[in-house]
Amino acid sequence: MTAPIATTSTPAVSAVADAVSDLVAELERQPPGQVSPSVYETGRLVADAPWLTGHGRRLAYLLGQQGVDGAWGAAGGYALVPTASAVEALLAELVRADPAGPGAPTRADLVRAGTRGLLALAGRLAAGGAMPDTPAADLIVPALAARIDAHLTRLHHGDDASASEMPRALPPVDRRRLNTVDALLDTDRPVPDKLWHAYEVLGPAAAGRTEVSPVAGAVGASPAATAAWLGHRRSADRSARAYLDEVVSRHGGPVPCCTPITVFERSWTLATLSRVGLPARPSPELIAELVAALGPRGAATGPGLPADADTTSATLYALARLGRPVDPVSLDHYDLGSHFCTWRGEDGHSVTTNAHVLEALGWHSRHTGDGATRYAPRVAALAGWLCERQQRDGHWADRWHASPYYATCCVVLALARYAPPGTATACLDRAVDWVLATQRADGGWGRWSSTAEETAYAVHILLGPGHRDRPEVPSSVRRALAHLPVETTDHPPLWHDKDLYAPLLIVRAAVLAARHLALGVVAPSAYAVGVSDSRGHDHDRLS
Repeated sequence: MTAPIATTSTPAVSAVADAVSDLVAELERQPPGQVSPSVYETGRLVADAPWLTGHGRRLAYLLGQQGVDGAWGAAGGYALVPTASAVEALLAELVRADPAGPGAPTRADLVRAGTRGLLALAGRLAAGGAMPDTPAADLIVPALAARIDAHLTRLHHGDDASASEMPRALPPVDRRRLNTVDALLDTDRPVPDKLWHAYEVLGPAAAGRTEVSPVAGAVGASPAATAAWLGHRRSADRSARAYLDEVVSRHGGPVPCCTPITVFERSWTLATLSRVGLPARPSPELIAELVAALGPRGAATGPGLPADADTTSATLYALARLGRPVDPVSLDHYDLGSHFCTWRGEDGHSVTTNAHVLEALGWHSRHTGDGATRYAPRVAALAGWLCERQQRDGHWADRWHASPYYATCCVVLALARYAPPGTATACLDRAVDWVLATQRADGGWGRWSSTAEETAYAVHILLGPGHRDRPEVPSSVRRALAHLPVETTDHPPLWHDKDLYAPLLIVRAAVLAARHLALGVVAPSAYAVGVSDSRGHDHDRLS
């Protein structure tokens, strides 16, 4: 049952304002960012860095995250990568001579979990099916399958009784992409920087590449990549070890896939808050750091990763809304003519990257002296490209997020604000129809079940420019409000990296912004929304 709506929203308004202040302060208190721990990444540290503090706790975390079916991770293909990592990690522990130490799971616990995981993994591999479009999945699965087979051979040949119920090998796995990368690593040809984010599965050939080294202590902004790189070197690298020690201390052992995410977290969070007129007031130092992050090719999500159009666009848009616009000329590097790539050499395309580019260029086309001449034609063409990628039922899907509500929200907000008048009306109407039709009985939205994050995206769509006057919208938003709490950190991982993850402050900003919009509909007389701030930014009105 949906919770009743209070007759006055004044306490609720104050709660949102206080939460926004705390959120912006958190951006500065913890610059590396707040990211949920990853089964995949934690498994790699169990296998490759048992010497690192918290090894026993990482083993316990893996066992605690195992599902009732023996697998790890979300439904469908999303279980493949984390399950392969967890299984390989547990088998590595079983064949390792040294015990894990006090507080770690017993060998019997590891055998049970490893056997169940093996059977679940073998079943998924035998069934085939499409692999999710997550970074390096086509490298990770065959690399780990080979390691698992090697562990199984050792256990069975040694007549280890613990392996009696384990298969002797996994079903065959497609290695073509991994073989291509291995062959490249054996040459002196350049290697794309993005590959270093998955250094841990690149094999011995990667150890000979001199161009990869820690940036701010991290290889590819990844704990697993950093641990594997460090394991290939006889001499310790103090910055890499310090990075790993700091990362494992955050969650007491388990680690996230990508960290730090300073620019990514700050730009997405501030763009989300300012887009709806919430008073995000970061310090001048934080804004200056965002400006400094924009190099000739834009900004990167984390140290050791290549700059990309997505992070660049979000940073440009956030700075523009905060009164510090930067010329978006760096986006020219990603312009393919028909659309923008996330990075050069990208396989496929991303609609959310292009939606963020549309926002960045759209803002400059309207608010800078020569913006209309320089960017309006590109904005119009990009809006058309996005409309052409809408699914028949009205939603969009994307490679950077498991939920269609995220992709649809990104595209709808960009089109509603910056597409040429009238050109996107039909596809925006279809998107709203789809959102209204897919609301769950409990009032929320979600791919697998109602979540605060996905409900927030749905509310952003419904209350975006041009659709909040539809008669069905107020009642739909009223039902959704109970799913938009002011304070929560329990967000299931939905964002794509090597494993699914949750960027907690970014998600929290989306929920707070949606609650801000929803309260304006539920009690508009008590909630002043849409007033331009002191910089004169064009916040949308709710009435």
